[in-house]
Amino acid sequence: MAAQQAMNSAGTRTIDELRCAILAGEWEPGEKLPPAALAERFRTSTTVVREALTRLSGADLVVAKPNRGFFVRDLTLRELSDITELRCTTEELALRLSLERGDVQWESDVIAAHHQLVRTPRRRKDDPTHISEDWASAHRRFHLALLGACNCEPMIRLASNLADSTELYRRWAAPSVAATVRNVEEEHRLILEAVLARDIDRAAELLRSHYEATVQVVLRSGLDWTGASKSTAG
Repeated sequence: MAAQQAMNSAGTRTIDELRCAILAGEWEPGEKLPPAALAERFRTSTTVVREALTRLSGADLVVAKPNRGFFVRDLTLRELSDITELRCTTEELALRLSLERGDVQWESDVIAAHHQLVRTPRRRKDDPTHISEDWASAHRRFHLALLGACNCEPMIRLASNLADSTELYRRWAAPSVAATVRNVEEEHRLILEAVLARDIDRAAELLRSHYEATVQVVLRSGLDWTGASKSTAG
């Protein structure tokens, strides 16, 4: 029993660490992820690493290729467009349900998540061209808090996975000029105001615009889409 618990704990830790490293752009899209090297880096077994990579492939951050191994997901314009549309559709519905079902406690949770987001620096102090991990976590919590009162776990899980899928694009586009001139804070503030006003149509419209603006930043970022797995932005 103790050995199984230790294995589960190591697996959860490895999944979290791998996910953060991939989203931080430590490997290029399309790059191979060798289990033996990762096991050494994360001080665990190759069995734990393989299980973690398999789990991350289910979240669309990693691709498992038969007889070839595991790879960081490639970036393509078509996939970005499709994922964004699916995310908008999913989260618009979840947000509408949250606004219909959410109580005062849910409003307080959304306000608290937004407050933490506003108080967290968006760029890393040691490297201002990249997104801060603390801000990325706060950003994720805010968007999930918006959907928290929909009371539909499958929808929340889908929204979370789609957020991971688009996060890799956003992180690789972060150093671009297009990413630095965008007023993300204002976008979040307007979404919050619409949510607290219980303006369902306005909130859904702003959420969609928010995600579509991210697509435009990625398109203008200088990513080398012809190579599909290389970036000139990172």
